[in-house]
Amino acid sequence: MDLVPALQEPLKKVLGPATAKVMAEHLGLNTVGDLLHHYPRRYEERGQLTHLADLPMDEHVTVVAQVAEARLHTFASSKAPRGKGQRLEVTITDGSGRLQLVFFGHGVHKPHKELLPGTRAMFAGKVSVFNRRLQLAHPAYELLRGGDDDGTESVESWAGALIPLYPATAKLESWKIGKAVQTVLPSAQEAVDPLPDSLREGRGLVSLPEALLKIHRPHTKADIEDARARLKWDEAFVLQVALARRRHAETQLPAVPRKPNPDGLLTAFDDRLPFTLTDGQRKVSREIFDDLATDHPMHRLLQGEVGSGKTLVALRAMLAVVDAGGQAVMLAPTEVLAQQHHRSVVEMMGELAEGGMLGGAEHATKVVLLTGSMGAAARRHALLDLATGEAGIVIGTHALIEDKVQFHDLGLVVVDEQHRFGVEQRDALRGKGKQPPHLLVMTATPIPRTVAMTVFGDLETSVLDQLPAGRSPIASHVVPAADKPHFLARAWERVREEVEGGHQAYVVCPRIGDEDDDPKKNSKQAEPSGDGAERRPPLAVLDIADQLAKGPLQGLKVEILHGRMQPDDKDAVMRRFAAGETDVLVATTVIEVGVNVPNATAMVIMDADRFGVSQLHQLRGRVGRGSAPGLCLLVTEMPEASAARQRLNAVAGTLDGFELSRIDLEQRREGDVLGQAQSGARTSLRVLAVIEDEEIIAEARQEAAAVVAADPELTGLPGLRTALDALLDEEREQYLEKG
Repeated sequence: MDLVPALQEPLKKVLGPATAKVMAEHLGLNTVGDLLHHYPRRYEERGQLTHLADLPMDEHVTVVAQVAEARLHTFASSKAPRGKGQRLEVTITDGSGRLQLVFFGHGVHKPHKELLPGTRAMFAGKVSVFNRRLQLAHPAYELLRGGDDDGTESVESWAGALIPLYPATAKLESWKIGKAVQTVLPSAQEAVDPLPDSLREGRGLVSLPEALLKIHRPHTKADIEDARARLKWDEAFVLQVALARRRHAETQLPAVPRKPNPDGLLTAFDDRLPFTLTDGQRKVSREIFDDLATDHPMHRLLQGEVGSGKTLVALRAMLAVVDAGGQAVMLAPTEVLAQQHHRSVVEMMGELAEGGMLGGAEHATKVVLLTGSMGAAARRHALLDLATGEAGIVIGTHALIEDKVQFHDLGLVVVDEQHRFGVEQRDALRGKGKQPPHLLVMTATPIPRTVAMTVFGDLETSVLDQLPAGRSPIASHVVPAADKPHFLARAWERVREEVEGGHQAYVVCPRIGDEDDDPKKNSKQAEPSGDGAERRPPLAVLDIADQLAKGPLQGLKVEILHGRMQPDDKDAVMRRFAAGETDVLVATTVIEVGVNVPNATAMVIMDADRFGVSQLHQLRGRVGRGSAPGLCLLVTEMPEASAARQRLNAVAGTLDGFELSRIDLEQRREGDVLGQAQSGARTSLRVLAVIEDEEIIAEARQEAAAVVAADPELTGLPGLRTALDALLDEEREQYLEKG
């Protein structure tokens, strides 16, 4: 079916090339449809003015206010030495506060004529401070002239009773976007409705053309509510249909059912475990075994806190598949992690991992490691074991996906840390089985239920939320280095005490600190303070390691680890740390994933305010992995009242990753959740809020499943297919798959 021509019309044909160029470059809007889906952020009520009292510093704002006074000053300057420089100062008010506007040079003439006391207008500009007062320098403005007769476009014609304020940029003010929307709004009548009529009527939702008109030109607040309710459903439903179709397509693929042998390898393994499984591990294992026994591929996401025993659950699934005559592979994001998984699996299995060797048990299999840096002979040997089926379990990195790697009978793929693997890799591995293998994805990042339904919606979800017995609690404290420098000194004393007690510590910094560090790149990584404070560059591994070794941690063995080191050097550093030869490891977030050193009990995170909530939680999970209690110190220079400090207090206050991920979500923009940060596209969620709209997402998921079950190809719903095509442009499609 053809896409709707009116909504596909390029903006440069409708609005003129200059405006269209700014819209494309700064807002990612290219077609009439894109612009119609660029919704107002909020609305100004005519007659009710913006609060000038609440203006945020350094932000681009739009205010509606009245001119109280205007004064033209002349002054001498280097450009106008004879006192001919001109400055126009205009004071505007809205009843809640006053704000100064300034215009200089030739820019004073037009506003001097137009901004007379009593005039009302919309002003847009960046809020700055001059002489300790807030001001807008050279703001753009649009006069609001009620019903005058001189042909000026009156506010009535483009604002109705509520003036929409759009997400704008310095290059394009909100009202210019508003005027552009006014130009294309008639095309909204041609928007094809993606929702099935029965669903729309059943839920009392307005039609799509009506929703678009009401969101851009509401007459009442009820109009806005109607429009938002409808547009939220569109977003939730179209996304869930895309995911439901993916799940449906997966169920159509054939897979070999893998049922474990009742007295085979899995039973032998369970018999030699020195502890009993937690209830959570048992329940999740049952869900996985049920999926493995079906004749279409399992697609399951296993969520569990760091240390909740995910690896054990995954290993039992792999053993079940080996029991049933297949091979299982575990993919890790880094060589260090692959080697670590290999070591721990071989340790847990003991003689069961010595298949074909003297001393191997009767049900034993071979556990093979395959990474990119292996020597040629070892690699040839490993490849042969895979091809003959001698190796039941394979653990490795992306090297497993290369063309040369052939499996005898691949039955299960386990992917560790989903977000580090792309769809291409998942597909390449799948192609290695005679039939599509079963898939188990593990993540230690706790994901709220709604995000799991939205981002990982093509996977069924299992959650491990109990920590196994013997795991120690982690005490977390915020160290306010600026307010209380002696707290920081005490932090280093605590690190020394841990080391003297026979333990080890991590110190984490946001930056490496070598010459390649580009301050611009770092400013992107660093979280903005949101508190208007000018910030120094983030602390760096190389500087801090040097200061600690010469100062508070003098005499201790301090090493560094960061992402730009050679792989062999990184591995050597990690091995020395794991072996207990290093006392303190000063590192970037490379340690966030999967390094298991039970003897490390303390972690000091420098500039902790520059990390996200989930990231802090992940990092903290690296300590307290043995029987000794863990300690995590969050060092920050942010002031007590700042949002950054509140975030750190939240992390220090709870060890519940799901609770923290909710806090994280509420504080970040929704778009980041759906990976817009990575894909660079506009957020596909414009009115849907993942946390607040949990019910809509859950209901949309059910409705979508029903629609797809009845009509997988959506032949009877052309409008829905059009909306899907628009949603699943290539970037979104990949993003959905990458999760």
